[in-house]
Amino acid sequence: VQLQASGGGLVQAGGSLRLSCAASGRIFSIYNMGWFRQSPGKEREFVTTVDWNDGTAYYTDSVKGRFTISRDNAKNTVYLQMNSLKPEDTAVYYCAAQRGGNYTNYVYVNYWGQGTLVTVSS
Repeated sequence: VQLQASGGGLVQAGGSLRLSCAASGRIFSIYNMGWFRQSPGKEREFVTTVDWNDGTAYYTDSVKGRFTISRDNAKNTVYLQMNSLKPEDTAVYYCAAQRGGNYTNYVYVNYWGQGTLVTVSS
């Protein structure tokens, strides 16, 4: 499975950005897809994921109510709409796909996309 991420950039606090992640290859092996992020000096952390089959979404507490993940099965693409962005959301965001396991732990990620930088200025 290959993951191609796009989106990201620089935005002021309170603004919005949208990330996309297109999957190709052995899509049938994917159980869920989502995003992790990593700030300088910090460990990579779970942000959100969506069940590829039934669309159930999961979020880390800090982004609930602000971020929305969605999927388009026909396009094998996952989207992350980020609203009300805060400076603490600044990080490199990584698209991730899993075949199972604990979806909040990056150790269980089977496939990674390239990172895309999101910078939120205050």
